[in-house]
Amino acid sequence: MICRQCEESVNGTGCTKNGVCGKNAELADRQDVLVGVLMDISTSYGKGVDSESAPGIDALIVDGLFSTLTNTNFDIESINSYISEGEKLLSDIGGTRSEDFTIPSLDDNEDLRSLKELLLYGVKGLAAYYHHAYVLGGRDDSITDFIKKALSILRTPLTADELVALNMECGEVGVTCMALLDRFNTGAYGSPEITNVRTGVGNNPGILITGHDLKDLEMLLKQTEGKGIDVYTHGEMLPAHAYPEFKKYPHLVGNYGGAWYMQKEEFESFNGPIIATTNCVLLPRESYKDRLFTTGVAGIPGCGHIDADADGCKDFGNVIEMAMGYEPPSMIDDRTLTIGFAHGQVLALAGTIIDAVKSGAIKRFVVMAGCDGREGARKYYTDFAEALPEGTVILTAGCAKYRYNKLDLGDIGGVPRVIDAGQCNDCYSLVVIANALAEAFGTDVNGLPLSFNISWYEQKAVLVLLSLLKLGVKDIMLGPRLPVFLSPGITNVLVETFGIKLNGDVHEDMRILNIE
Repeated sequence: MICRQCEESVNGTGCTKNGVCGKNAELADRQDVLVGVLMDISTSYGKGVDSESAPGIDALIVDGLFSTLTNTNFDIESINSYISEGEKLLSDIGGTRSEDFTIPSLDDNEDLRSLKELLLYGVKGLAAYYHHAYVLGGRDDSITDFIKKALSILRTPLTADELVALNMECGEVGVTCMALLDRFNTGAYGSPEITNVRTGVGNNPGILITGHDLKDLEMLLKQTEGKGIDVYTHGEMLPAHAYPEFKKYPHLVGNYGGAWYMQKEEFESFNGPIIATTNCVLLPRESYKDRLFTTGVAGIPGCGHIDADADGCKDFGNVIEMAMGYEPPSMIDDRTLTIGFAHGQVLALAGTIIDAVKSGAIKRFVVMAGCDGREGARKYYTDFAEALPEGTVILTAGCAKYRYNKLDLGDIGGVPRVIDAGQCNDCYSLVVIANALAEAFGTDVNGLPLSFNISWYEQKAVLVLLSLLKLGVKDIMLGPRLPVFLSPGITNVLVETFGIKLNGDVHEDMRILNIE
């Protein structure tokens, strides 16, 4: 196997025997075969494709790509079913199979191969975000058209300039996709509001839901009403508490635990059943494997899986029945987290924020969005947050916040020093907020008292980075290390063209980012 799509990939080479994530070489090979089939479908698209079959083909491509994201689907049988469905569709549209996809087959030239990998991982992130939108009814053919376009040409000879342009186009489509998801999230559940969320536990049996899919949470809450069961969010589901529609359910009682990489200990202590809705799920310990259920594109061999019916509805009855036989969760901690600072809520406070900047009370904003991870080096982000001067406000989205959202950093004139916009896809909110501030101060984003120190882990973060670069954001500091799939030549291009920097020492990085 050769897999280097995530930040944990073995330094310099990628994972070649077993993935750090836990997948083995056989699974990695089948995922590569799936990507190859999706490339073939995209290349053959248009041959015998009628309007009725097109949505099904797009859904397969989107979900198939999503299933190959890091920490999403470890079930070979599930991956094989995607492959079989893809091969049938390919035959139906008159297409043919070509060689299976592998990293070396993309290009012999190191720099061109690096740019193709960057594009592929950006497209995987794009597929993930589009999946979340379309399960809520969101559709935009320009997004799926670009995904097919990118997949169809990854095997073809392209120049560096052509590949750079395609990566920038991927970033542009990424902004469109995140805006679509934002519109359908808020359309379904209302605009997020400033909300205090408890991390403690109650006295009832509980169900823990993790991942990113808000529709799954909605269905679970409806099916558990009046059953004497508490529902807890975990990881990237924390932002759900800020949506008005979810506040209608008193048995949505709090958030349990922290970021994805801590789940083996936290899922063990939860006692009740756990539902993993999307990516960020790990191969479980035996102590809770029988309590872990997957749904959607997620898959764990030996765990229960909950499929949707033809109308997209899911029956969580088995999970609910199991929960009734368990004791309440064990306490991890009991704190209060303040969330709900999506763009609608922050723009309502824009006057207060602008006045605080003009008065000098707020001296700088630092975007510390992105992903968390298990390496000890990621303590850097906790140290960085603790070392920030009192006049600095953190803008965050994604699970990176778990490195500092339980610190007591206080507020500035009523403005919290950690403004949490939500899930990783809610980096779109940070862009809207930054653009609104830039307009208020008569400048562009790069002219604001705004710095970027972003942590990355997987392919959705790659898409967010491409989106920021397409929007013209420069001088982004990235860590805890740069992607191993970037060749030295392409790394130099990113440094020279966009000012990408690798973070390192906290105090030296603050000097570089003009944080005083």
